[in-house]
Amino acid sequence: MPRTRSTSPHRRKPRSSPVDTKEQKRLDSRIEDSQLIKDALAGDDSAYSKLMKKYHDAIFGFIFRMVHDREQVEDLTQEAFIKAFASLKNFNEEFAFSTWLYKIATNNSIDFIRKRKLQMYSIDKPIESKDSDYTFELPDDSYEADRELISDQKAVLLKQAIDQLPEKYRRVILLRHSEERSYEEIAALLKLPIGTIKAHIFRARELLYRQLRHRIRHY
Repeated sequence: MPRTRSTSPHRRKPRSSPVDTKEQKRLDSRIEDSQLIKDALAGDDSAYSKLMKKYHDAIFGFIFRMVHDREQVEDLTQEAFIKAFASLKNFNEEFAFSTWLYKIATNNSIDFIRKRKLQMYSIDKPIESKDSDYTFELPDDSYEADRELISDQKAVLLKQAIDQLPEKYRRVILLRHSEERSYEEIAALLKLPIGTIKAHIFRARELLYRQLRHRIRHY
């Protein structure tokens, strides 16, 4: 007896194309970021941690393509998150949080490269991120008559801010930036896990940034 093909009242749903799946993941990610930002602004510290965990490796890798020094890249990555979190209330949700974060990381890295006069990449060559391409342009580095005076004034403000830090944060910042010690050396000197050292440095920079962002803006 010939087998009859069974019929189903429901048609099989078409499979999602890879493009649809990718776009849905991006949408889901933006929804997740939006909720985390709202939670962070409402005072949920864990939301900040989740945002940093989500994007840390991507931002680290992005900066590493410009600055090929892992410890400097770690510092620049931390600073990018500090600046982003400090300005989180100004974030415009019309744009992806990741794109905003990449832009902050870009500007931070350009400032570092300009100050150190590093030639680690072609400034005319775009560097790709997950969201878009960036073309880097270094600011004009021509001499200004009052540059040294401004630099000295900033140094005084920074020293005053460092002196006001709690002891556990002040000592790691001084070891890291004044003595230019590595994370491993600081951990050995203070007999603390390297993860704790990184966390203390991150917190110290966050406190310094909050103290100085409005005062240094005038220079």
